[in-house]
Amino acid sequence: MSRHDAAPEWEAVGSVSDFEEDRPERCEVGEVAVMVVRTSEGKIHALYDTCSHAEVPLSEGEIIDGEIECWLHGSTFNLATGKPSCLPAVDPVPVYPTKIEGDVIYVATNVEL
Repeated sequence: MSRHDAAPEWEAVGSVSDFEEDRPERCEVGEVAVMVVRTSEGKIHALYDTCSHAEVPLSEGEIIDGEIECWLHGSTFNLATGKPSCLPAVDPVPVYPTKIEGDVIYVATNVEL
């Protein structure tokens, strides 16, 4: 069974109120470092917390217009797709499904969107 065929294994990363709007946070989901952000539009996004260009934490970057900007060289990645929108990064970062139950945010790293 591939990652795309697996049923999501959800892990709680915190409550919605733990995440300030447009402020990325690093969360450990199992053995995977994940950048989680609650946008000002109320959406929750989870991406692999490493820039595909320079291998630095994306959670130390800034959220701008639905993207995360890497603090080191300025690459930006779409929060919904993980695709880079400017150089120097050319490879996407993995995006993980999220859900909210009550006030708790869950992320599944065993599947990608």
